[in-house]
Amino acid sequence: MKNSKNTKQIAVAGNGLLDRRLFLSTGLKFGTITVLGSASHQLLSKEANKQSTIDPADPPWMHTPGGPFSTYGKPSAHEREVIRVPAPNSAVPGNGVSWTPLHLLEGMITPNGLHFERHHNGVPQIDPNRHKLLVHGLVKKPLTYTIKSLLKYPMHSQILFIECGGNSNAGWNKQPSRAQAGYFHGLVSCSEWTGVPLSIILAEAGLNKGAKWLIAEGADAFAMNVSIPMEKAIKDGMLALYQNGERLRPENGYPLRLIIPGWEGVLNVKWLRRLKAVSKPIMTRNETARYTELQPSGKARMFSFEIEAKSLITSPSTGMLLASGQGLYQITGLAWSGRGKIKKVEVSTDNGNSWTEAQLQEPVLPMAFSRFRIPWRWDGNPSILKSRATDESGYVQPERDELVAKRGRHGFFHYNAIVCWEVDEHGLLSHVYDKKNALDTGNISIDAGWD
Repeated sequence: MKNSKNTKQIAVAGNGLLDRRLFLSTGLKFGTITVLGSASHQLLSKEANKQSTIDPADPPWMHTPGGPFSTYGKPSAHEREVIRVPAPNSAVPGNGVSWTPLHLLEGMITPNGLHFERHHNGVPQIDPNRHKLLVHGLVKKPLTYTIKSLLKYPMHSQILFIECGGNSNAGWNKQPSRAQAGYFHGLVSCSEWTGVPLSIILAEAGLNKGAKWLIAEGADAFAMNVSIPMEKAIKDGMLALYQNGERLRPENGYPLRLIIPGWEGVLNVKWLRRLKAVSKPIMTRNETARYTELQPSGKARMFSFEIEAKSLITSPSTGMLLASGQGLYQITGLAWSGRGKIKKVEVSTDNGNSWTEAQLQEPVLPMAFSRFRIPWRWDGNPSILKSRATDESGYVQPERDELVAKRGRHGFFHYNAIVCWEVDEHGLLSHVYDKKNALDTGNISIDAGWD
């Protein structure tokens, strides 16, 4: 069966979107998507040109012994562009973020060395033999745990995303960001976390009547502390000691991190040193100066813990080129929701005039990344690509104009609008806002206030 005939028969939406079952077909050639604009890529392109003269039947690396054993593996030098890009706050040393390069990754698990970072006063170097966790407040028996004692408890593992509440905040701006997808939306990562259920520790301490909230505090120089509803802490909370099978790394909270599944990243306190049971929230900086947003009604939005459904096409995305010209390409991306599983992801290549459901890669887990894929036959004409997630609660990811109309322009956190990538006639992609529904009356100030 010829490719052209096959693609015509299984087109399911406008502008060349094809049935996801096309991936089961054989003999089909998908086009190459190239990442542009980095010095590393240009260097690797030169190296690739040199390699094109190598005889594939007799490559030079088969004539010399390989390298020695290593005590800890590192990425290939040919993957040097796959890095976190830091954005420190120049006014406050140790304060800032670094993004996960989502557009350069595959699957659903983020490597430990590429998990996004958010620090308020640098990364503490903690001796696990001297670190302790205090559980106190409205409890019957205050307790202190060492890391060695926690390591003796039965543990469980769960694959979960963590997303900074300030992720994608440049989307509130009047002009679309020109950053690559991961360096705009990459304050979110997904890992397998392993540790002790928080409910076990709280049960050992014995909660008093009236203990409705839990104050969590980190051991960094900022002494990050936040208030968490006790019901959520007991239901889902975890004292994480491992990430993706190895002990936590310092930038990810070593030696102990609190995990609150599906809720904003600031609650997942790193370097955890103290849990205090209290009757009401403590109203810290991150509950007053931050995470309190004025709404169009004049009321303030507070304690908006839950991460709502969101999706993002990671490839092709801004800064990439459909290098093979007209033909078949794979559209792929990520979706996630703090409300549970992703039910479906729909994709449009005609700016939302038509949509079709993409294939979700198994396993589809609650409060974890879901990888989606769909084939697309590009005809060489300008196009706008979008993805739209729906979670198992029925929540549907909103268009940008809908989100701005609901939340106004004084916000900063929890931006989860549909993202638009425009493909020009040359196959070059850039970030745009929906031209049909533009709703911009001015810029907001985006600063280093991520959490």
